Amino acid sequence: MSLIEDLKWRGLLHDIMPGTEALMDQERVKAYVGFDPTADSLHIGNLVPIMLLVHWQKAGHTPVVLVGGATGMVGDPSGKTAERQFLDAEVLQHNLSGQKAQLERFLDFSGENAAVVVNNYDWFKDISFLDFIRDVGKHITVNYMMSKDSVKNRLESGMSFTEFTYQLVQGHDFYHLWKEHNVKVQMGGSDQWGNMVTGTELIRKKGNGQAFAITAPLITKSDGSKFGKSEGGNVWLDKNRTSAYKFYQYWINAADADAARYLRIFTLLPREDIEAIEASHAENPGARALQKALAEDVTRRIHGQADLDTAVAASRLLFGKTSEDDLRALPEKEILSVFEGVPQRVLGRDELHQGMGIVDVLAGGETPFLASNGEARRALKEGSVSVNKAKVDGSKTITSEDLVGESLILVQRGKKNFYLIRLAD
Repeated sequence: MSLIEDLKWRGLLHDIMPGTEALMDQERVKAYVGFDPTADSLHIGNLVPIMLLVHWQKAGHTPVVLVGGATGMVGDPSGKTAERQFLDAEVLQHNLSGQKAQLERFLDFSGENAAVVVNNYDWFKDISFLDFIRDVGKHITVNYMMSKDSVKNRLESGMSFTEFTYQLVQGHDFYHLWKEHNVKVQMGGSDQWGNMVTGTELIRKKGNGQAFAITAPLITKSDGSKFGKSEGGNVWLDKNRTSAYKFYQYWINAADADAARYLRIFTLLPREDIEAIEASHAENPGARALQKALAEDVTRRIHGQADLDTAVAASRLLFGKTSEDDLRALPEKEILSVFEGVPQRVLGRDELHQGMGIVDVLAGGETPFLASNGEARRALKEGSVSVNKAKVDGSKTITSEDLVGESLILVQRGKKNFYLIRLAD
């Protein structure tokens, strides 16, 4: 398949400007995607334009990453219902550095079609306001700007002049990259189409040239909820924001209809492999072949094999498929991530040093695991209590030797009821 045919098959193509394919057949083409530095990490919602760049490079063309040091100071109104807070230069630079490091995991920055990173602050910092409105603003009419959805959708609630001019700023980015770097294509989400064609219009009017645009559809979930969001907010690529376990779980918990689409969109697996996985899933949906292939591939590419192994091992904790040795092999941070929100009890170092009977551990403290000493004894007698995945009885004494890592002890009743003992700081 050609690149465009492959993008269509994967569900990554929404709009393409006429003439784009013909240009790709004639030469190695540079295409860029812009990323807004509103945080020091990208999130999985950014993966769609990233995958466009990845496929572009795999097809032999040159990807250009634009990090918006200048546009980040303005704020893109596309898809927004209110104006966001501006970021100062120091925060923007910190965010840009974090995002650039993440983008380097996906793209090859060596070879004949090496990826390039540019920062639009480099060419905007020396442009005065008067220069901009004279050299850029005169080429785009107010009527043209008002016709864009990003503007029309905000007319009732109001839009600042700053946001209104965003499409001119992004359009000038495209013009500058076309003129100075021979970039002829811009790619992004379908909500960016209006900003993109402003750029192609500016190139046509100001530069007497021609440029093109490709967009991918905005990804939605089959249940109507927003893609890329969990109960805790964005699912980030930085594991300090979203642990490898939670990242893996987001994909493993995808509905069947979503997992089938995501496998095409977010992995680089070839068509024959994906179709084989789809067929396997259709024969035995309970085995969740789609979700497993998806979660493993995306987690491995973003976090690496070691973090994938940790995420899989951490996931098994919830299903009783781990031993005490498996538990002790996990980083303490991942254990906390798995059991975020479960009841906890804090014990002092002296209490653990002296030892505490299991009944007191289960039924004592301000947030007891079990309601009473009697319930604790019954649970122990029926053999439903485990400490660090090992069954215990009423004779068990909890000591510092039971600590997993430096400060945790995992207590469990049955398959789904968990309790964490934490050593006081």
